[in-house]
Amino acid sequence: MKIDILTLFPEMFDSFFTTSIIGRAENSGQVQLNTVNFRDFSKNKHHKVDDYPYGGGQGMLLAPEPIFDAVASVETTNSKPRIILLCPQGERFTQKKAEELAQASHLIFICGHYEGFDERIRQHLVTDELSLGDFVLTGGETAACVMVDAVVRLLPDVLGKASSHEDDSFSSGLLEFPQYTRPADFRGMNVPDVLLSGNHANIKKWRRFESLKRTFTRRPDLLAGMSFDKEDLAMLEEIKKLQSE
Repeated sequence: MKIDILTLFPEMFDSFFTTSIIGRAENSGQVQLNTVNFRDFSKNKHHKVDDYPYGGGQGMLLAPEPIFDAVASVETTNSKPRIILLCPQGERFTQKKAEELAQASHLIFICGHYEGFDERIRQHLVTDELSLGDFVLTGGETAACVMVDAVVRLLPDVLGKASSHEDDSFSSGLLEFPQYTRPADFRGMNVPDVLLSGNHANIKKWRRFESLKRTFTRRPDLLAGMSFDKEDLAMLEEIKKLQSE
């Protein structure tokens, strides 16, 4: 996968690209990461990339030409890239969206600043508009780091095993079940007996129950529209009774 990030502050990504999972993925050739300062594409003698909005209003808008030209500089003829505009008006970024983007061969993230973008960037350049949530950041760089991390860890062999992310919260639609490690008894706080039993069928059933319970308790909205078998429905009924007691 190739990932290009268009930004006015490429130095913000220096450590992000070289540490932890992201750094190892790039060193192994599983992902190619690149930053482009779209100020370099300004034809203004002062290298401005923003201007006042037509019709008046607060703030400054990013002009279309530097961003269109910056995107053109990293596009290839091999495949059509997903061009992602980071803005609070965009679609909420989710695990499902990360899984979708992980199937692409080329991603281009556009990090905004100032009041916003010239509308022609939205209408005629980008393929996706994404947001981390219902809040506003000073720029798109932080959001780009979050999304790149969520996508890159899903690429084949980045986490070592293909199954490493399958139990993650939201991957199955549910929140992940509780996890424990050694020691089995830590200051009187004990690991559930079922996890020490060696009975894999019972462990699997326990994990499913706990995943359903955690989702029901913390994010019941995630259960809406999901399909459940008879065993899941029985578990949910038991969970509802426990919650009402």
